[in-house]
Amino acid sequence: MIPSPRPTHWQLRSTRLALPHPGGVLRRPLVMGIVNVTPDSFSDGGRHTAVDAAVAHGLRLVAEGADLLDVGGESTRPFSTPVDTTEEIRRTSEVVRRLAREARVPVSIDTSKAAVARLALDLGAEIINDVTGLEGDGAMLPLAVESRAGICAMHMQGTPATMQIDPRYDDVVEDIFHWLGRRRDALLAAGLDAERICLDPGIGFGKTHAHNFALVRHAGRFLDLGLPILVGHSRKGFIGKTLEQALGRPASEGERDAATAGIACRLAIAGIQIVRVHAVGLVRSALEGFSLGE
Repeated sequence: MIPSPRPTHWQLRSTRLALPHPGGVLRRPLVMGIVNVTPDSFSDGGRHTAVDAAVAHGLRLVAEGADLLDVGGESTRPFSTPVDTTEEIRRTSEVVRRLAREARVPVSIDTSKAAVARLALDLGAEIINDVTGLEGDGAMLPLAVESRAGICAMHMQGTPATMQIDPRYDDVVEDIFHWLGRRRDALLAAGLDAERICLDPGIGFGKTHAHNFALVRHAGRFLDLGLPILVGHSRKGFIGKTLEQALGRPASEGERDAATAGIACRLAIAGIQIVRVHAVGLVRSALEGFSLGE
């Protein structure tokens, strides 16, 4: 097990991202903007399937304050079905190529397929963001080691098609903490540098609404793993359901975004280093306000 001081940087393929930490210059979490190029993602599926629309969206997120962009070509919403490698490459490759060239921030490829990740890296991506924790494709871990890309390894119980069918844990926070610790150790043993690895507890991936809120309340626990922690809670069902109960009606997208920003500030207080969101401008403004009060 590696020691667990607060990391100060996340090393990507060709650049280093400064992370918030006590005494550091950066006082807020990094904001990862979501660029979905899928027809069926749970929140914004179908909006940015054309290359020009996806690139324009990514550049708009950068203008709003995104510190990095995450491009995904396969929906991982609950009960979704996989797409084949050829289709995922068709959806993502040109978007990655153009954003890597035109954006001023690092680009991440959100995929569990090594062939998709390899091409994205060749086109300029700096990060592999894998919801299977680099376990879904046997070629992914060797690629990660060889490419020296930044890695985000996420926890998921089951698969997107099955993960919301009665998810169970003895203690959701501790169970996921220990799973991530074992996954971290496996990645290190395989030859990945610790400074290149980020971990994600996987809010919404095989968790009930109560599980998700427990992960938010105890997010700081994951800092004891000694690696950067990314949380992707944006617009998810546990937010929508809670707002619906409070409002007595379905929540609008804007209301989900406002709640997402509020949770991002709570995560910032806990010390989480990266948040992955749709409404970058709103969340960035909320986090800047939070940092002013530090």
